[in-house]
Amino acid sequence: MESILPQSPIGKAIAYSLKRWDKLIRYIEHGDVEIDNNLIENSIRPLALGRKNYLFAGSQESAQRVAMIYSSFAICKLHKVNPYEWLHDILLKIKDHPINRIAELLPQNWMPVQNMVLA
Repeated sequence: MESILPQSPIGKAIAYSLKRWDKLIRYIEHGDVEIDNNLIENSIRPLALGRKNYLFAGSQESAQRVAMIYSSFAICKLHKVNPYEWLHDILLKIKDHPINRIAELLPQNWMPVQNMVLA
């Protein structure tokens, strides 16, 4: 250890680790704690990208429409619904669908049409 210079890359890494030693120990003491937050960052990345894209939507109204589409797709993901199938199906149905039953077309309530086998 005496041969490692404090300003060398490894010296800086060791100093960084020693300053945060109490937090590193928590990771080892508790097996359910993740060592990094990559899973969380990956799960919120689409939201962050969407927010950045809203700046170029053209207008406040367009940005709100884009946000609604992103939200609909997030609900699809949450309920394990294929967003392409859902959107395709509801766009075909919506013009004839009664307004008082519009909630049936939301991703969490939507039922995919089963392929019918003709005998």
